[in-house]
Amino acid sequence: MEQNGLAVIGVFLKVGKHHDGLQKLVDTLPAVRHKDSIVEFTKFDPSCLLPEKTNDYWTYAGSLTTPPLTEAVTWIIMKQPIEVSHDQLAVFRSLLFTSVEEEVQRSMVNNFRVQQPLKGRTVRSSFTPFLHNISPADP
Repeated sequence: MEQNGLAVIGVFLKVGKHHDGLQKLVDTLPAVRHKDSIVEFTKFDPSCLLPEKTNDYWTYAGSLTTPPLTEAVTWIIMKQPIEVSHDQLAVFRSLLFTSVEEEVQRSMVNNFRVQQPLKGRTVRSSFTPFLHNISPADP
């Protein structure tokens, strides 16, 4: 783990009811649909994207999910998801990996990193995990 790093808070999204706090971000996304787009974005409190219950989470020392995959991230993954509407999620799915000038436009879908081996990492939880029928994925 790098001495100087960053912390990333991950929040799962569950399709359900409209999320008022997320809507300001959703309303801005069409202006940054293409790669390299810039828009001024002010008066947004990112804490509105956290679930109501923030005491339950998993944490581990990990890496960036994109190259150069630097091992400099303290991941904090919230246990409780936030609900977002199908329409709100659709706006995120309309984003592109490509700039306006590029001839072939590529949608920003399937942009996840496949599951990685633990490589000796310890995943800690802030709560007592349910231990029934758990088998290690990476012995």
